[in-house]
Amino acid sequence: MRRLLTKGTLGLTLAAMTALAACGDPEPDQRKAFIGFLQTRIIDKPGIHVPILTADERKAFGPYAEHYAVIANFHKVMNDSVSPKFSSAVSKASIHSAADLAARRDDFKIAKTTIGEMNTALGDDLVQADAAHGKLSQPADLKPVYDKAYDRLVTSVAATFREVSPIADKVFADALDLGDYIDQHKSSLKISDATVQAADAATQKAFNAKLQALQSSQQAVNAAQTKFRELVYGAGK
Repeated sequence: MRRLLTKGTLGLTLAAMTALAACGDPEPDQRKAFIGFLQTRIIDKPGIHVPILTADERKAFGPYAEHYAVIANFHKVMNDSVSPKFSSAVSKASIHSAADLAARRDDFKIAKTTIGEMNTALGDDLVQADAAHGKLSQPADLKPVYDKAYDRLVTSVAATFREVSPIADKVFADALDLGDYIDQHKSSLKISDATVQAADAATQKAFNAKLQALQSSQQAVNAAQTKFRELVYGAGK
């Protein structure tokens, strides 16, 4: 025999349904909070900002905190495996004189190797981040905002590193080339502070050409470093 709902039972059922509706799916609010975070804390600010989420933010974003972790993890790995190599190599790119250049050939060899190691590490980090990014399933209103933040904090950072690294590599290659030339022709070259005089015109001409190539490479590095600073701190900083 079918059991009928009494008026009192029906009232309790409706109350329970109302309570469930009030405690409904939190995803819309989590998504809204996450979109606001990406827009105001990353996209709207000049330069590179990778905030560390607070416990309250993690709670507010729900599962979207893991979406942000894709970006944050890229920068954590970069800070561990790429940035130290880049800083170490670029710090050796400053050459003050021909005598300095001749004395620091081992430094340039190490720096050139370090640039190669940095490129390998950067490539591995970017592949991992892009793979994780590609697996994210995001609603239509979140995806373009997230993609814009990802481009700022991951894609553009990696692209700028990749633009700077071959220029830095060329500086060290040119420095080694000139250093080797000085070593091979030390009997024909007189080095005095910032000036170099050769015993014959041919040697002087070859030295000047290699020096000019190195100076051009250094200017390119300076321009690339300026672009990198603009990316990190914002244009005009």
